[in-house]
Amino acid sequence: MTPYTNPWNEIYRLAAGKRKKTTQITTLRKLDGSLTMDLHDTLSHMLEYFAPEDNKKDDTEFHRQTRILSQDSIDTDDDKEFTVDEIRNAVASMEDKKAPGEDGITGEIYKCTFKILPNYITALYNGCLRRGIFPTRWKRAKVIPIVKLGKDTSDEVSKYRPISLLNVGGKVLEKVLINRINNHATSHDFLNSQQYGFTPQKSTVDAAMEVKKFVMEGLAAGEVIALISLDVKGAFDAVFWPSILNGLRACGCPKNLYNLSKSYFSRRTAILSSNSIRLQKTVSRGCPQGSCSGLGYWNLQYNSLLNLDYRNKTKAVAYADNLILAS
Repeated sequence: MTPYTNPWNEIYRLAAGKRKKTTQITTLRKLDGSLTMDLHDTLSHMLEYFAPEDNKKDDTEFHRQTRILSQDSIDTDDDKEFTVDEIRNAVASMEDKKAPGEDGITGEIYKCTFKILPNYITALYNGCLRRGIFPTRWKRAKVIPIVKLGKDTSDEVSKYRPISLLNVGGKVLEKVLINRINNHATSHDFLNSQQYGFTPQKSTVDAAMEVKKFVMEGLAAGEVIALISLDVKGAFDAVFWPSILNGLRACGCPKNLYNLSKSYFSRRTAILSSNSIRLQKTVSRGCPQGSCSGLGYWNLQYNSLLNLDYRNKTKAVAYADNLILAS
């Protein structure tokens, strides 16, 4: 695609520092109405917004029980080790020129390295799988704030969309991990059929046609149809990790895949820098916008909403975090 047909090209160029005009960090308004005092204060405010904390003090009884359950060990069989072909396909899917993570290694460099050391790199990933350890250096996200269209003059922190740049080595591990999890969930018919986002051979058109079919059948029967559209604000920033882990438990996820996922959702770090100031913050919830696994993990968490026992003649249709309730 050319830059004129692919809207993401400009974002990648900005993230890679290839644009002469970069995002300007401006004074922002805080929740109490006051303005940030300097660049350090502004970056701190942005980082708090981009990486909100999972505060246990806000837990309901449901959240407390979910946390407790997610800490229990799982007693399923291990999945088989990753194959060289699996790793090769994941590495090949990495874009050559896409902005790299903190280590500066691009997809092109990683592909060249894999061609030389395919068995060694595959063994490295299988070591992670056997031990249930997602390396800490692969859980560090370099955050690039992108100003949303038409929001240049706003003083609200929500004017920025955070893009997370992750190390390619970690993204490869994410991809093979979530592919295994998705394959397991699909083969066991775990995911609700009314989720049309991030699922194979489904699209927004399919979701719209499902709603249309429900409405047309109701109108043909002389019924009154009500539609409610819901969109989760900051959906991926608010992902509750224990809920995802319990979704994995519910689908009978193989133990080694579960343990590796559990490690993935721990000791994550977000890094934001400008000029000579560099701040970092421990992340305790959410999925990085730019990760390979976030979309698949989101479906596991959202699945319980679609499985609720809705009243008769009510249909829930989802596309990612967008939900239509038709009744």
